[in-house]
Order: sequence, then C-alpha cells, then structure tokens
Amino acid sequence: MSWWRGRRGRHGFVLAAASAIAVSAAGCGQTIQGAPQPVGAGQTVNMNFDKLLRECEVVSRDQIAEAVGGGDTYIQDSFSGAVCMWDLEGAPGAGMATLNWYENGNLRNERQVNDKLGYSTASITVQGTLALEIRRPNDPDSCGVSASAADSGVVGWWINYRPGSAHPDPCAAAKALLELTLNLAR
Repeated sequence: MSWWRGRRGRHGFVLAAASAIAVSAAGCGQTIQGAPQPVGAGQTVNMNFDKLLRECEVVSRDQIAEAVGGGDTYIQDSFSGAVCMWDLEGAPGAGMATLNWYENGNLRNERQVNDKLGYSTASITVQGTLALEIRRPNDPDSCGVSASAADSGVVGWWINYRPGSAHPDPCAAAKALLELTLNLAR
C-alpha cells in the first residue's frame, strides 16, 4: 500500500478511476434472450371498436323518456362522442338530454369550470354521494347534475327543455337520470 500511495500521482488517479468504472460497468450489463415485443403483444384487440361508446347505452331510451316527462316523449340519438346527446320530441319533455362521463374529471374541477362560466352550483346528494346541481343564469329551462363516477372520473346529465315550453323541473330530470346511471355503475 505504501508503495502505491507514494507513486500514484496524476496517472495513478486516472488508472484507479478507470478501474473502478470498468468494474462497476461490468456488474450492470445483462443480456436478455428473445425478440422484442410491443406492450400488450399477444393480447386480443377488438379493432371493430364496437364497445367504444357503450356508456351511451347505460340508460335506455325509455328511462330517459320517463325521466324527462314521460308521456309521448320520443328519444332520438343526436350525437355520440365525448358526450352522448338525445333529442327529446313531444310534450311535455321536448328539448335535449346530454350525458357526459369524463374519466379523468373530478367534482372540484367541475365546480371551478362552472364558476368561471358564471353558472350557479349547489352541493346536493344523489345515491348517498356528493353531487353538484348546476344552473345557467336566467335559464329556468335547463339544469345539470354531476357526481363522482363509481370507479373514476365524473358523470353528469344535462337537461335542456325548449325555452318557454311547459315542462317538468329540469334538475329533477337530470337528477333522476344520474341516479339511474350511478345505480348501474355500482
């Protein structure tokens, strides 16, 4: 040891450092046999996307018709995408019903967005869970109700009756549809 200590100099430090790196690197390398595969390889993938918008079927047309006023209300799909929409035809529930189900949403964010839009937001309870009842200012013909989804995210219903028409309470209809949705999601 004393011989090495006395003769190290600048080159000795370089050799010692190089030796330490070589020993460390040799212990980290590893060869894995086989061919690389993409994530999920070997799993069957449904390329028909036949269940992509399944959430639009969580509540039946008959249940929507009953919640928005029953009677002769006719329900017609009008849009399926990030949200599901139905046109409501016939008295007393003429207008539109909208279902939204945001997988990464939460009630805090929903409240913040509604506050920024100038909507009135009240805390209520639906199926024993905290929910939000949302109203647009000066619009007694529409209402939304949102709650945390059973697994993750936030689910909500909006009812927009035709302005000036005789119709049931839009908040009661939105709440009834949310109750059905939360029951089915549990």
